[in-house]
Amino acid sequence: MMTDKKLRWGILGCAGIAKRSVIPGVQASRWNEVAAIASRNIDKAEETAKALQISTAYGSYEELLADDSLDVIYIPLPNHLHMEWTIRAAEAGKHILCEKPLALNAEEAARMAEACEKAGVQLLEAFMYRWDSRYDKIKEIIDSGEIGELRGIRSAFTFNNAKDKGNVRYRKEWGGGSLYDVGCYPISAARLLLGEEPVAATVQAIFSPEHDDVDMMASGLLEFEGGVSLTFDCGMWAAFRNPLEVLGTEGIIEVPSAFVTNAQNSGNFYVSARGERRLVEVEAVNAYTAQADAMYRAVTGTEAPRFDSQDAIRNMKVIDACLKSARERARIEL
Repeated sequence: MMTDKKLRWGILGCAGIAKRSVIPGVQASRWNEVAAIASRNIDKAEETAKALQISTAYGSYEELLADDSLDVIYIPLPNHLHMEWTIRAAEAGKHILCEKPLALNAEEAARMAEACEKAGVQLLEAFMYRWDSRYDKIKEIIDSGEIGELRGIRSAFTFNNAKDKGNVRYRKEWGGGSLYDVGCYPISAARLLLGEEPVAATVQAIFSPEHDDVDMMASGLLEFEGGVSLTFDCGMWAAFRNPLEVLGTEGIIEVPSAFVTNAQNSGNFYVSARGERRLVEVEAVNAYTAQADAMYRAVTGTEAPRFDSQDAIRNMKVIDACLKSARERARIEL
């Protein structure tokens, strides 16, 4: 049941994604508010709190988790810290929104899910694009049969940040690499649209000695039942793009900007079927606000989470297989 009481959020770290997108998204929500932020550097926490009008700043993560007034913890830390701080937040009785990918592997993700279930708290993975209503529309078009029987999905997510060699994305032991950072998007989108799990993965990647041997570019094939596949590429050393295409026997759905929408990248998409191409206009939605509202509904019991921790574990299993395939140059069955 929705009430007038807002969920109070604590932000575990001052990462760019938090300052740029997630915090403003939560602050724009009717049902949520950002009440505190922590950094291991109190000056950084206070500076960020002042800039974003957050009332409380802490100089350690432990202090944030000890704040009994907080309901939800958002974790935008480097990937290798996700498991530790998710478990610690759960043990502190906090609900958790954790950045993607949820963990370094499916085993870690399962341990995180188990800790949250034991503590009776919600654990959501921060794939914000899934809360954009256009994916419901895309799924409706697929299910309607307008583009016929599905034959495949093609997607990509690339950008070029290779000169910033001190970036956490280029630390192998910290969970760096393009499959973790952006490949997870096409993978999760294909699973979402097809409503099933892949049975095998084959991936080729460029592992760069200049960037701690992480995969700077990867191209892959995920096999699903019935001969349908996802072909995708992802990279951090290539020009920016993030399209998605759904191919059917009678038509195509084309999403020019599938995962990043802003003033420059509209959420609109195209449907071509039976000789006609139409534009599907999508109302602009702040997916970060929609994500926070989904957490509110899950915490208050208004609605069961559409994407629970088990979904995150399954997504990590696919990423595990992709990384194994790229390292071993082999087809990996799931």
